[in-house]
Amino acid sequence: MATETAARPKTSLRVGVQKFGTFLSGMIMPNIGAFIAWGIITALFIPDGFLPNETLAALVGPMISFLLPLLIGYTGGRMVHGIRGGVVGAAATMGVIVGTDIPMFIGAMIMGPLTAWIMKKLDKVWEGRVKPGFEMLIDNFSAGILASIMAIVGMLVIGPVVTIFSNAAAAVVEFLVNNGLLPLTSILIEPAKVLFLNNAINHGILTPLATEQALAEGKSILFLLEANPGPGVGILLAYMVFGKGLARASAPGAALIQFVGGIHEIYFPYVLMKPIIILAAIAGGMTGIFTLVLTGAGLRSPAAPGSILAVYAATASDSYFGVTLSVVLAAAVSFLIASVILKASKTTDVDGLGEATAKMEGLKGKKSSVASALGGGTGDTAVLAGPIRNIVFACDAGMGSSAMGASVLRNKIKAAGFPDVKVTNSAIANLSDTYDVVVTHQDLTERARPVTSSAVHVSVDNFMNSPRYDEIVELVKDSAEGSSGVPAAEAAAEELTADGVAAAGKDPAAVAAAPAAEVAAGAHAAEPAVGRGVLLEESIVLNGTAKDRDSAIDEAGQLLLDRGAVDMSYVHSMHEREESVSTYMGSLLAIPHGTNAAKDHIMKSAVSLVRYPEGIDWGGKQVKFVVGIAGVDNEHLQILASIAKIFTNKAQVAQLEQATTVEEVMELFGKVNA
Repeated sequence: MATETAARPKTSLRVGVQKFGTFLSGMIMPNIGAFIAWGIITALFIPDGFLPNETLAALVGPMISFLLPLLIGYTGGRMVHGIRGGVVGAAATMGVIVGTDIPMFIGAMIMGPLTAWIMKKLDKVWEGRVKPGFEMLIDNFSAGILASIMAIVGMLVIGPVVTIFSNAAAAVVEFLVNNGLLPLTSILIEPAKVLFLNNAINHGILTPLATEQALAEGKSILFLLEANPGPGVGILLAYMVFGKGLARASAPGAALIQFVGGIHEIYFPYVLMKPIIILAAIAGGMTGIFTLVLTGAGLRSPAAPGSILAVYAATASDSYFGVTLSVVLAAAVSFLIASVILKASKTTDVDGLGEATAKMEGLKGKKSSVASALGGGTGDTAVLAGPIRNIVFACDAGMGSSAMGASVLRNKIKAAGFPDVKVTNSAIANLSDTYDVVVTHQDLTERARPVTSSAVHVSVDNFMNSPRYDEIVELVKDSAEGSSGVPAAEAAAEELTADGVAAAGKDPAAVAAAPAAEVAAGAHAAEPAVGRGVLLEESIVLNGTAKDRDSAIDEAGQLLLDRGAVDMSYVHSMHEREESVSTYMGSLLAIPHGTNAAKDHIMKSAVSLVRYPEGIDWGGKQVKFVVGIAGVDNEHLQILASIAKIFTNKAQVAQLEQATTVEEVMELFGKVNA
């Protein structure tokens, strides 16, 4: 298999803090652009800015007091309960804004998610109990009532409490600065970065406090406690000079990504390869912070990502020297200490970087988007943070080949004893980074990879009988066994597999090989008849006249036209789809269908089937069965599932080849219209 999995960390306090930190940063990071906009306006137009302008400076106060907290409250609410949660979260946030005289970032991070969570629970209470016609009334008034109540609670209760906390935190920071103790925070921050706990510290606490401080003083040292690129680049420079093998060869590229690109996680594997080097990062971080304290330097707004370019863009007008000195000295100290450690080491494990990268991804809980820069093939290593729960087949339209492949693999996984693993299909344009495994045609993998970087990617050359499916099943087994130590197949021995065929007392392989008609019958006993009227006798041709691929597409498309299911533009898009990626499925089958953009040209769901007894050439593959597809709202998926079951069974394919009447074909598909 082209992709591998790395060991998965056990659930721990660290993982819990990671998740909490990710949630906190999830409210801040999408709004960093707004923070930067506020920082630019502040830097330019306040009285001591680059271009003082009293009129434009009037934007500064409302943006930090109202805009930024409302954005945070909305984002936090949306993370919990979608747009509905975002709306009530933002409305409730207004309470803490009005109830205090300081920027209410922490208050927004409380009110947004809390109000959305309450809304979510209330929606569950009356879900399915509202009479038709009253849904909008109930939804709108319940949201309005809850938002108003929570706004009052925020104003009278949460706001004052957060104010006390903010003042106390500011006092702690001031105490650390006045007593020269702030550099000691690096003892916590630098190891936290390598363990991916930095988000809880940086975006959860430092950024809100720093923004409040910047409003009062025009800048804040807190913005640079974690974002300083100096310690990381110093370690990478040491590897460039004193490292060995792959670590030394990859260090220059990693240094460029870390220092200019601002992706700090690129240097984490170099620390994990020799954990004692964390001392270099700590010393470098302490040096940088001490320099900032001595020079009184700071940033006006967050530097995200932690690139030197972003740092300079956010630097206060009187702080360029101090910030530059902070970065340079931090890099120098970390370089010196890391160099001593590397030189004192008898050997540097040449192959250790790949293992360290895998370890880093295990700590992170998912694949690293920059791991490929370290070489050694680590860019294709995906980390499973738990048992595989969802697999998606992706193609251009998400309608034909991907649906067939999903059906085939779904049956295999259920037959192996994993009925809870969800196997779906999707258009590539609709993918999100929420899947454990992504299966695509080999010509589409590079399109799917950027938006699903955390997933294991599997490329196939056909969706019907790829040997990769068995590898995916093994991967599902391994991930389940790794989480509990007990094969999930044993735990699910009494569950229903193969779409309704009882597996108790049967060999899973035997279930998978069950006749398609039997399997289809079990499936349709439990599924709604969504396939009603999708495949009709008049749409089946047992002796096609086409002699080549393009003519066969036209013949299958004409049957869809005759049904009134599509217009001619859809047939043209079937050819367009074929030119980009072949719809050859294997097992003598091709399923031409339109592109994702052509879905508007589908009037109703329909499937056509044309048999070519002598076979035709389909891009170098022999095809005897051409299935044309037009699907609306997934109504065609049931017939595709039946087709998939038939074409994964050689005996069933032989029956199709020998069928003499359309009725035999319809019967073979398991009465899909019943």
